[in-house]
Amino acid sequence: MDVADRLDLTLRLVQGHAQEQGLDAGRGGARVSVAELAQRLGVSEMTVRRDLAVLERQGLVRRVHGGAVAARAREEGGGFEARQAWQSATKDRLGAAVAETVEPGSRVLLDAGTTTVHVAEHLAARGPLTVAVLSLQAALRLADRPGIELLVVGGRSRPGERSLVGPLALRTIESLAFDVFVMSIGGVHAVHGWSEFSLEDAAVKQAGLGQAARTVAVADATKLGVRAFSQVAPLDAVHSFVTDAAAADPATHPGGPQTLDALREAGVVTQLA
Repeated sequence: MDVADRLDLTLRLVQGHAQEQGLDAGRGGARVSVAELAQRLGVSEMTVRRDLAVLERQGLVRRVHGGAVAARAREEGGGFEARQAWQSATKDRLGAAVAETVEPGSRVLLDAGTTTVHVAEHLAARGPLTVAVLSLQAALRLADRPGIELLVVGGRSRPGERSLVGPLALRTIESLAFDVFVMSIGGVHAVHGWSEFSLEDAAVKQAGLGQAARTVAVADATKLGVRAFSQVAPLDAVHSFVTDAAAADPATHPGGPQTLDALREAGVVTQLA
């Protein structure tokens, strides 16, 4: 396991421990010990302490005597810059897996988010494609790439997020037809379905779902079992879902297995990357 993946998993274990104890990550009180983390990760306690120090500098955990607690909630309100660096190795694997599901010649609507920036990087090798993007960052990754016809969906750029939202974005989406919508998501819950933290982002996703022949949702495992503020759609509105293998491990993410089972029961093809 490389350092980036180990940091990803360490953070999930700390946050998952809070959820398992019935506490919100970020409110403290659910300490996971260094010894527990070392055993779960198969590394030395010294390595765990070094990794916790890195995560603490990023403001993601708070070290306490003999262990750590989550320092902030698992949510999307931290801004693009705050989120893009962490879990980058995991998100790159997800991006590659999603790109493999897109056939050359397709018309693609690519959602905003830190994970879909990695999807954009891998889509560049899948041309010829027509790709409409809802992210300024994804647009930068795809601009001037051979075989990619790039469309930037109009709209208002959300401060700090670089996602395009609002009436102009909705009108543009509703005037086009897509073979596939690659949708990022703030939360997916066994009962409450797909949801987002922003009303504007939820509205854009609903428009994308309505204009695409097929929707591929993508999210890292921390989003499973989460119910965000604004419901986007029921589980069966999506055709397939790509997440990482930690989703199937209750020790890493307690809400993962139940959510995966619900997705499969709803007919959603799930892929663990």
